[in-house]
Amino acid sequence: MLFQSLAIASALSLTTTVLASDTDNNVDNLIRIPIKKISNHEVVATHLKRERDALLAALNSSHDAPALLRGGSSSSVGSPSFPTQLLDARYASRGPFVGMTSVDVGEGKSENVIIKDYSNAQYYGEVMIGTPPQKFTVVFDTGSSNLWVPKVNCQNCGYWFIHGGKNKFDNSQSTSYKADGSDFHIQYGSGDVQGYFSVDTVTLADDIVITDQKFAEVSNAGGLGVGYIMGQFDGILGLGFEGLSLGGAKTVFKNAIDQKVVAQPVFAFSLGDNADGELTLGGYDDSKFKGDITWIPLSEPKYWQIDIEDITAGSYSSGTTNGIVDSGTSLITGPSTSIIKIALSVGAMPNIMGQYTIDCAKVPNLPDLEFKINGQVWKVPGKDLVIESAGTCLFAMMGMDIPTGPQWILGDVFMRKFYTIFDYENQKVGLAEPN
Repeated sequence: MLFQSLAIASALSLTTTVLASDTDNNVDNLIRIPIKKISNHEVVATHLKRERDALLAALNSSHDAPALLRGGSSSSVGSPSFPTQLLDARYASRGPFVGMTSVDVGEGKSENVIIKDYSNAQYYGEVMIGTPPQKFTVVFDTGSSNLWVPKVNCQNCGYWFIHGGKNKFDNSQSTSYKADGSDFHIQYGSGDVQGYFSVDTVTLADDIVITDQKFAEVSNAGGLGVGYIMGQFDGILGLGFEGLSLGGAKTVFKNAIDQKVVAQPVFAFSLGDNADGELTLGGYDDSKFKGDITWIPLSEPKYWQIDIEDITAGSYSSGTTNGIVDSGTSLITGPSTSIIKIALSVGAMPNIMGQYTIDCAKVPNLPDLEFKINGQVWKVPGKDLVIESAGTCLFAMMGMDIPTGPQWILGDVFMRKFYTIFDYENQKVGLAEPN
């Protein structure tokens, strides 16, 4: 329920830019969830480990690998070429990507494939499930819509010697737990994530209680690969729309709206640039930005998808396209052909996993990346297109082709530059200059 006057609501729907003072946004009613940022050092270290593991996997998969690396040929009849094995290893190690498509699984059936990459996720917050509450660290992800956490005895769900292991849900310890039992199955780009649905109480920010929330207990997270094992998150809390939700589960935020535990059907992200951030539920915090909010209507209210008039970097121009504003993806992604053009033009080089690195000495000369949206240009400075640590510079753009999904993903690299507001009821995104 939106606690604003009809006149204000009408005005918001008719204009794209409003003054912050024009809306009745009571800061005192906001729910604030601190979001921790993982250091660039850890992001780069994880990337280097995944790159090394991918290369070793490719090398170990063929006894002819050394000869092939020297330019020889394989003696194994019918076996994949080493370049093909490298490509397979690259995708296996990248983890899943954002998006959703449908694949044939036989007998006239199809299932959704979620294409999501959490391996570079940098921002996490806490949520509690059950009574008494069991605490979990989650990625608050506008690019998906389900809540899931690992259950006790989950397979491929981390190890105690990596970040102390994953927190795992034990439904036998919750007095508010209700069995559902229906299957939860996500086919990621690198494999399956499986479990079952349950129902329980979810608590946000210590005392905001959402009852009868349908969520998934994951029993096997193998499909997330090393990105999940090395990551500091236990699960995912999706902040997308119900059209993306598996199992017909109402999203946590939609339940919060319906149960009237948030003042407005609005949430907002303030992502710290080399600092922690904050997720605000129930409205936005006008102390976090200056100037006006530019409101952008959604073109696809399943994702937080918007139309983009142009994306430019140096001599590159995308022309009319679209993209999703996605807090669950750290990088900016786009069509492979476009990213290749941009990367090569600035001297970035691809590695085995399809990500790019660049000579750190070139960073000061990187061109700005500009998004023209609603007639206004939103700029990500060139120096902010790099994640740097210990002399390694990751180029914060990656190619990804989604056949039936959004063309571009505006991840945390984009969101760090703007205070970003998500209006669930009016289906629009607001951008403003952060303080």
